[in-house]
Order: sequence, then C-alpha cells, then structure tokens
Amino acid sequence: MLSGIQHFAFCRRQWALIHIEMLWEENLRTAEGNILHEKCHDEYSSECKNGVIVSRGMPVFSRALGASGECDIVEFRKSEEGIALNGRDGFYTVYPVEYKHGEPKTDDCDILQLAGQAICLEEMLGCEITMGALYYGKIKHRQKIELTDEVKHRVKDLFEEMHSYYGRGYVPKAKPSKSCNACSLKNLCLPKLCKTKSVKDYLLENLGAANKA
Repeated sequence: MLSGIQHFAFCRRQWALIHIEMLWEENLRTAEGNILHEKCHDEYSSECKNGVIVSRGMPVFSRALGASGECDIVEFRKSEEGIALNGRDGFYTVYPVEYKHGEPKTDDCDILQLAGQAICLEEMLGCEITMGALYYGKIKHRQKIELTDEVKHRVKDLFEEMHSYYGRGYVPKAKPSKSCNACSLKNLCLPKLCKTKSVKDYLLENLGAANKA
C-alpha cells in the first residue's frame, strides 16, 4: 500500500505489524484521521472549480515502486507548461493534496507519502510534479511542499527496503522512543519489553558480580 511509507518512515516495526502481521488497533488519532478522510471524499469523484479540476479519491499506482493507493485530492490546474487531459481543452499541471488530521510534523513522514503519490501520478500521466500540499485538520491550513528529486529518491529507496522486509516476512524489534506513546499499536507492540535484558546478559552480569565478590 502506498500509504504504508508513512508508517515505515515513522517506525519500521509499526509498518511490519500492520502490513505483514495484519494487526491494527484504533485510537483517538486514527479515528479522527478516518473522519477527516471521510469528509474529504466518500468515493472517486471530480468537479471543476474556478477553472481547476478537483479529483477526489483518485486511485493511483506505480510499477516502479510496486505500490498502489489513493490520493485524497488531485488538482489539475490550467497551465501552458502542463499536460493534455482526455476530454478537456488546454493543458494542466498536476497538484496532489494529502489530508492529515493533526498538525505539521517535525519529521518527513507525511512529505514522503505525498512524494509517493506524485511518483505514481508522474508515471501514470507522463508528467513531472514538483509541488504539492499537505492539509492539516488541526490548523485548517495547507502547507506547500516542494517535491524534489532528493525526496523522490528517498521514497524509492524506502519502498525497496519495504519490499525486502515483506518478502522475508521480517518484523523488526521495537526501538522505544517518545513517539511510542502516540502509536495506536502500543498495546500490541509492547515496546517496553525490548528494554528487558536477555537471559544471556542477565547471567553474564550476575556471574561477573559474583566473581568479583
């Protein structure tokens, strides 16, 4: 799933639990996110507003990434530097918009998901997409995002790693951090158990103390 890159970039273990182990658990944040996406689109549809074609729930895929998914919104804006669309006059640039329920993050997880959508659209439509936007429900504002070659290369590298994990059925160990508290899979992942010492370490530590005594 294309949206999996957001989980993978946030936490490899979270992604593996969802996409390999097929585990899921709702919390307040995921429920709010689902409500926002439902408001954004119920099913695939399109309309024209002030010369901008707005496509909601647009299915996308990429053979290069080996992924498919759905864009919340794709705007087609008239521009002489754009591409032709079947059944439409003129030329259009392609502008993907991803909806998030919270606020702008300090990491690049959301940006990577948006860039993944752009790569799919580029492959499907034969165009280049250099800009997009992230809409955050908490601030009710769009944040413009530059979709550089660098971030697109990172997306491709991450998908290669994801396919490798998936092919091996590999679920990484948890790396406990402050982010664990906000994770909906906290009770399934049990990150605190990773802090428990192994039997080998316990024996070595205690045998060493006994020898010193």
